[in-house]
Amino acid sequence: MDFRDTPEEAAFRSELRSWFQANLPDGWKDKGPARGRTEEEISREWSKRLYDAGYAGLTWPKEFGGAGAPYTHQAIFLEESARAETPEHIGVIGLGMAGPTIIAHGSDEQKTAHLGKILSGEEVWCQGFSEPGSGSDLASLRTRAEVDGEDYVINGQKVWSSFAHIADYCILLVRTDPQAPKHAGITYLLADMHAPGVDVRPLRQITGDPEFNEIFFSDVRVPRKNILGNENEGWKVAMTTLLHERGTLGFALTARLEVLMRKVIALAKETRSNGSTAADDPLLRDRIARQWVELQALKFTNYRALTSLVKTGIPGPEGSIAKLHWSESNQRLTKLALEILGPAAQLDGDEGVWGGFWQYQQLRSRGNTIEAGTSEVLRNIISERVLGLPRSR
Repeated sequence: MDFRDTPEEAAFRSELRSWFQANLPDGWKDKGPARGRTEEEISREWSKRLYDAGYAGLTWPKEFGGAGAPYTHQAIFLEESARAETPEHIGVIGLGMAGPTIIAHGSDEQKTAHLGKILSGEEVWCQGFSEPGSGSDLASLRTRAEVDGEDYVINGQKVWSSFAHIADYCILLVRTDPQAPKHAGITYLLADMHAPGVDVRPLRQITGDPEFNEIFFSDVRVPRKNILGNENEGWKVAMTTLLHERGTLGFALTARLEVLMRKVIALAKETRSNGSTAADDPLLRDRIARQWVELQALKFTNYRALTSLVKTGIPGPEGSIAKLHWSESNQRLTKLALEILGPAAQLDGDEGVWGGFWQYQQLRSRGNTIEAGTSEVLRNIISERVLGLPRSR
């Protein structure tokens, strides 16, 4: 792969940088390092700006409101938005997971009803896959759906669902045939989160933020026309969702890691002790260099995965490598930042360096190796689907 931008890609990157510079929300740059934590109101406003400018759903077909752009443009967008530290589109799950799955498996009615609203941020989506006791073994889910006339009646519980507290719809996996083999009795539904019987309860994390949620379904009625794909064939549809989840995710994660790397270097240069800076310590410089080398390896792995995506149009399992490597590198990098701070790492909030930015990042990084697939699950995927090793069981 040629790692240099083509003239068209270079023009797009330049256009994007200029647009970000001119359109960031008022006061956003003044928030300092902590501006990565986006409030809902800012996120909604930013989503609408992206949509109006044609930057939402870049790779989606034009007939569904997207730009029909190549995957390389999506990768550039993810890189540049992370480097500019922009707010996030409020419809992360809709854009990256629900929307592409509806495009691949949805009816014309479903596409018309949802795709445009996902792009504009008018509809927020969440994911109802994981359950207590079956997070790593998705096919063992127990939330059940029983047919009653033209509806499914849903009972069960989902967990670790980002955005569920503000979501309008949920991509939901349910068991419709308890007698079938576990992969064969699952159905994929589009569920209205405002329907009677849906109860969302926030889960407060170690950071203090209630970012994830539990969802309880008690006799929730979902019209049978809201099925995506065919009844009892939801596992195949779910695999489409999970492939897209990690399709170009590596570029966004790597760019975020690159931003943090620059901040660690700046922190080392400004942190002083006994008349010298932390950056003067050769052992510390060696550790920073090691993190930089890991970052470059991750970046080139992403380019190999992008080459495959461009050729086939289908995200491959290589995205699991990027997520695994990023999550563990991010934990090491944020831990290193706290070590640079030394005793000052004990001061959080307004009293801390950069308003407690690094303390928050380290605490939040603990979830990186759990969300979007635990490190253990990702290692199994890599060993079996990338390296071709035999299954362990």
